[in-house]
Amino acid sequence: MLQLRNTQGPHSRRRIGRTLLASALLTAVAAVPAAAAAPQAPETTASVRGDLGSPAYQQVAHFYGAYIDAVSASTEDGGRLATSLRTFYLTPRLRSELNTWERRNHADGVLRAQNTPLAFRVTAGDSAAGHTWSTVRLTWSGGKHPTYSYLTVRSDLRTGKISGIGD
Repeated sequence: MLQLRNTQGPHSRRRIGRTLLASALLTAVAAVPAAAAAPQAPETTASVRGDLGSPAYQQVAHFYGAYIDAVSASTEDGGRLATSLRTFYLTPRLRSELNTWERRNHADGVLRAQNTPLAFRVTAGDSAAGHTWSTVRLTWSGGKHPTYSYLTVRSDLRTGKISGIGD
């Protein structure tokens, strides 16, 4: 039996008993296998993409924010990043359509321009038939009278990928 010295009365014994109990509980918790404590992956298609649960217009905003930053970086790495962003966020069919549009118009198909906007804003639109539409406002100049252009962006609700960009 464990004999504790310097214990003075029942209050000290209770304190020591609680300390021993807490130590035993902490030891037991530490012994639980890590696999049992690990969270399980949800059984939904939303686990395919982390932001899929967020509204589609937020996906469009994430893409345009990152894409404009990548295109603004005039280095080779910026071009590779822009290509990677297109691969991740856009459907293969849209990427093919953009390549055709860019060859014809000698401009960036995502931005529908030859240069990079100063800012952008994404507004949610309607949804139907498995798609949702967002409006992207690109700001081209500042000052009292800024210049804007507007794009309509279609997203596939099932995959979360951007499937169309139009003027």
